[in-house]
Amino acid sequence: MPVYFIDTFIIIFYLVAILAFGLFFRKYVSTTEDYFLAGKMLPWWVISFSIIGTNIGAYDYIGAAGGAFRFGIAQANYEWLGAIPAMIVSALLVVPYFWRNAVYTVPEYLGKRYNESVRTIEAVLYGLFLVMLLGIFFWASGLMLHTYLGWPLKLSIIITAVVVGLYTVTGGLAAVALTDVVQLGVMFVGGISVAVIGFWKAGGVGSFFNKLASSHPQHLKLFLPLDNPYYPWLGMIFGLGLVLSPAWWCANQSIIQRTLGARSEWDAKAGMLFAAFPKTMIPLLVILPGFFALVFASPAEISNPDQALPWVIKNLLPPGLAGLVFVAFVAALHSSVDSTLNSASTLWTKDIYQRYFRKKASDSHYLLVGRILTALFVVFGVLFAPLTNKFPGIYVAMQNLLSFFQGPTLATLLLGILWWRSTGWGGLFGLTGGVAVAVVMFLFKVNFLYVAWWSFVASVILNFVISLITCPEPPGKLRGLVYHYLEKDEEAQAILKERAEG
Repeated sequence: MPVYFIDTFIIIFYLVAILAFGLFFRKYVSTTEDYFLAGKMLPWWVISFSIIGTNIGAYDYIGAAGGAFRFGIAQANYEWLGAIPAMIVSALLVVPYFWRNAVYTVPEYLGKRYNESVRTIEAVLYGLFLVMLLGIFFWASGLMLHTYLGWPLKLSIIITAVVVGLYTVTGGLAAVALTDVVQLGVMFVGGISVAVIGFWKAGGVGSFFNKLASSHPQHLKLFLPLDNPYYPWLGMIFGLGLVLSPAWWCANQSIIQRTLGARSEWDAKAGMLFAAFPKTMIPLLVILPGFFALVFASPAEISNPDQALPWVIKNLLPPGLAGLVFVAFVAALHSSVDSTLNSASTLWTKDIYQRYFRKKASDSHYLLVGRILTALFVVFGVLFAPLTNKFPGIYVAMQNLLSFFQGPTLATLLLGILWWRSTGWGGLFGLTGGVAVAVVMFLFKVNFLYVAWWSFVASVILNFVISLITCPEPPGKLRGLVYHYLEKDEEAQAILKERAEG
């Protein structure tokens, strides 16, 4: 079907409007705290919407639709299996420790809890991941514009990079968070519109699922066999439910950074908790477009599963509405890109540059460095984007990258908070040893879900053993950082108050 002028106009208008909206906040940025943490003035509802906007992006709408097109309803386990419990654990257990200690990044907390070596290694691991993740997001955005509008793929990637890069470079976290709020509303309207029209064209909900069951019965299996090369049911339970999902919600800098910019601890926790409510609606919204493409498209029309969503928008929706819905999904992609850009810049500026290159420079110097790094990451993301096509889908590409370090990161973080006996050497050996196990398993082509699980187990064991044979950390260092030295500890509360104010 052709793309109508009204649809093209709506899309271009959105790109210009969101750029102007994001650039508006540049006048509120004068310090690194403004740039990286929005001046610590974010209310709970902005945090909540920004968390969902960050999470429901390229890898959900594009990647999940493509995954549903290829694998079926098992793709929904990424939302159903573990996300809500993990968000509750993050809000009540992890987020308070980060916020009370007035840190900018997750690695900064690990550095306080363990040592600077753990901080640096974690910062490099997550920093590299976020920069490569930008490439995946740019690829997804470019693929959307290319499939729907017919624009050249490289040009589509560059347009996305320029629009999002400009307001992120200038406005920092405030621009990112508030544009996420706008984008979240747009993307929910878009997702619901696709679901309603898709069911209507199929003759109703019952008729649609009857057609799907008769043509692709295997796509309605929630858990896939153990021999499935990508989503075996045992790997989904252990690798996803117990490791990848909790690690995503408890230690992902892009997610956690919104809570670090909260105006109070209550806002930080409430923001994460409230985000769990709209999260329950996401599974159906993200997998239905893939199912619609299965039912309505011919095999020749979709060569790449990640093209399922733009195909549905272009071929099922009427002119005008198609443009609006397409903008909704572009908004979802942009909310992921801007959040990742800002978080990557924060990590590399605070945990690497400030620690090892210029320790005592002025605040304005670090603000400039943060903006320069953001611009450089945009360029790198554009260059890395084509490598995404080497994987069998956006979701698989991202999860393979995560499996290298998510397990060891989660083990190091949880033991650091819950077990006072965990030492700096235990954290260091647990983190590096777990990553080494992940790399070896990847080289032997082990499924990424099992890589995540066994690297987590290896990290826990190494941390536990090494900690027991090394000297305990002094109580003064652990106060305010470990559960054992926090609850009903007046000295710890005084230390935390001093950290928050300083």
